[in-house]
Amino acid sequence: MGKKKHKKHSSNHDGHDEHVTTEPMTTEPMKNKEFRKLVKPLHVELVAMQEWVRTTGAKVCIVFEGRDTAGKGGVIKSITERVSPRVFRVVALPAPTEREKSQMYIQRYVPHLPAAGEVVIFDRSWYNRAGVERVMGFCTEEQTKQFLTEAPEYERSIVASGVILLKYWLEVSEGQQTLRLQSRIDDPRKYWKLSPMDLKSYTRWDDYTRARDDMFRFTDTGWAPWYVANTDDKKRGRLNVIRHILDQIPYTPLDRPDVELPKRKATGYEGPDLPLRRIPTLY
Repeated sequence: MGKKKHKKHSSNHDGHDEHVTTEPMTTEPMKNKEFRKLVKPLHVELVAMQEWVRTTGAKVCIVFEGRDTAGKGGVIKSITERVSPRVFRVVALPAPTEREKSQMYIQRYVPHLPAAGEVVIFDRSWYNRAGVERVMGFCTEEQTKQFLTEAPEYERSIVASGVILLKYWLEVSEGQQTLRLQSRIDDPRKYWKLSPMDLKSYTRWDDYTRARDDMFRFTDTGWAPWYVANTDDKKRGRLNVIRHILDQIPYTPLDRPDVELPKRKATGYEGPDLPLRRIPTLY
């Protein structure tokens, strides 16, 4: 369960790529078999990270943003698949109520920030104001500018309180977004993922791009930087994000105790023949 050293990738002078590319990847999509093989050791490390968070009282907040179909849900599912929901908590807030609309904007998010021993993952966050709310006209330009100005200081206070704050933008190309939305239309298993808002947003690619760039310009700070992951290949994107999260958390590997199952006590008990309703064995 030890934490392995990984070579850091170099970029420009401030540690970030100069441009956010939306060009499709040219590599072949990763196969399921290869993905399951590579994600297993990452899950082991996530469990080690979980135990470090739980035992030390660390507080971790992970924000996921990105265009529709960028794969936020899939990344979050891969992260939480083998860890405890008592430590890892996913927050995906619905549209605000009328009461919440009257509150200070950031107010509805504050109660969900992590306490000691918690990892909170936001599936979209306060950055709704810089993205979908701005593009779709749910807030004014003045409200957006106020948010972009205030967000860095709000996040500074989060970090100053001892929270490890990680912000990820998942980037998908235009072509992949089209394919994924069409798949939601065609596949009955995915239809629940398709909303009228998705279809309206689809027509405003450039508007979302400008909103994203403004968001980066104002809120990519030294204490709460943005990390961008290309997710045209969903499986590679999930692996890269998990690996990066693990590299940002200063957890220490925990020793696995030697555990042996104790012997069961044989009492000879035989249960009664109860008229239970058993489900049909169809498979």
